[in-house]
Amino acid sequence: MFRSATPLAAFLAMTLASAAPAQDTGTADGDLSLGSEQGSQPGETYVAATHGDWEVRCVRTDGENDPCQMNQVVADPEGNPVAEVSIFDVPPGRQAAAGATIVTPLGTLLTAQLSLSIDENQPKRYPFSWCVQQGCFARIGFTAAELDALKRGVKADMAIASFQAPDQPVRLEVSLSGFTAAFDDISR
Repeated sequence: MFRSATPLAAFLAMTLASAAPAQDTGTADGDLSLGSEQGSQPGETYVAATHGDWEVRCVRTDGENDPCQMNQVVADPEGNPVAEVSIFDVPPGRQAAAGATIVTPLGTLLTAQLSLSIDENQPKRYPFSWCVQQGCFARIGFTAAELDALKRGVKADMAIASFQAPDQPVRLEVSLSGFTAAFDDISR
């Protein structure tokens, strides 16, 4: 009577059979593939440039101009990555001169919102839009005056709260080193 092998037994049988010397098929390595070079594919993300503390990340397209954003991973005072800031250009004619997506960890107290100030300016609060496994997302806009302040500034102070310790805000510093050059790259 024929009895089917367990998946492990079948795998071992194939592995042992493939370990046997292969007949020459005209290649130097018999039936082993050495792979082939693969060019970049549309949809792949790549780092186009780094300016100070900002990376310019782009998505490869079939066209000449790949869409790009500038990104910075923001760490707490101990050096642990806590948030990611992605800034993008906004088409002319809108109230916002630039936009940003800020991702914070799950466990962020959403009702406390995200607080952001540029250098010593008055902070503004921004609501969170949604949370998924990767974190909680706030989508914000910067006016032309705020964009100019970011270009001239040294740092932006960000604060979020944890639902476990709502009375102890997590204060983060976003470096503005390289901001202007990175923004110039994404707003071509």
